[in-house]
Amino acid sequence: MFQKHTFDCCIHFAGLKAVGESVEKPILYYDNNVVGTLNLLKIMGKNNCKNIIFSSSATVYGAPEKMPITENEKISNATNPYGQSKIIIEGILNDLYKADNEWNIVLLRYFNPIGAHKSSKIGENPFGVPNNLMPYVTQVAIGKRDFLNIFGNDYDTKDGTCIRDYIHVVDLAKGHVCALKNIMANKGLSVYNLGTGKGYSVLDVVQTFERVNGVKIPYKFAPRREGDVTINYADATKAKQELGWMAENSLDDMCKDAWNWQKNNPDGFR
Repeated sequence: MFQKHTFDCCIHFAGLKAVGESVEKPILYYDNNVVGTLNLLKIMGKNNCKNIIFSSSATVYGAPEKMPITENEKISNATNPYGQSKIIIEGILNDLYKADNEWNIVLLRYFNPIGAHKSSKIGENPFGVPNNLMPYVTQVAIGKRDFLNIFGNDYDTKDGTCIRDYIHVVDLAKGHVCALKNIMANKGLSVYNLGTGKGYSVLDVVQTFERVNGVKIPYKFAPRREGDVTINYADATKAKQELGWMAENSLDDMCKDAWNWQKNNPDGFR
């Protein structure tokens, strides 16, 4: 591809991303995520494409004691190999910039993207059993699965289930557009949280989905998954101040759009 075309910037989305699977298959995650990134950086450098926007993750923060999480939080304590692979890649990119400051790098630390495009033409279509909450919920709602497994109901939260910062996937996409404009205008290495700044429990999401869509979601509690943290939500002030970006969609919007996509695509993209 680089031999045939000239690129100004690379947005690096590629990578395996399931926390539970990463605990079971750590070598797979380090090989795919870290080695794959090294190969990409080599070919970019060889072809003088030195602008990159990297899809990092809130998992790099591990289990911080303070909420909301700012970009200044230490990232040396990820609780799973997926998060650790992101920490390693961020370290590689920091070292690359120190060695050659012709590189311009933006690290975007996603919180939990859910939802779908409002047209219902683009949505989340996982292979096999979903690893993430929302596609599992929509597949239960459409009748493809009998019930939702909720992993853990004994966390130190209001209802015993994990709390996360859920962000609409369209808001996330807009964040990348803002980052692309920024990287072309401002040199250096920058880090931004992309989240809403609000934490919702798993049961909050299930109950919101039921309320806004008029669909019942049967669920059962299962043991905790290794690698999951109790609470995780963002301080996205820096992205607002420097990128002019902030999340616009509510949890209601995320649940409505995810269900509209699933209703219109009961078998996914097949």
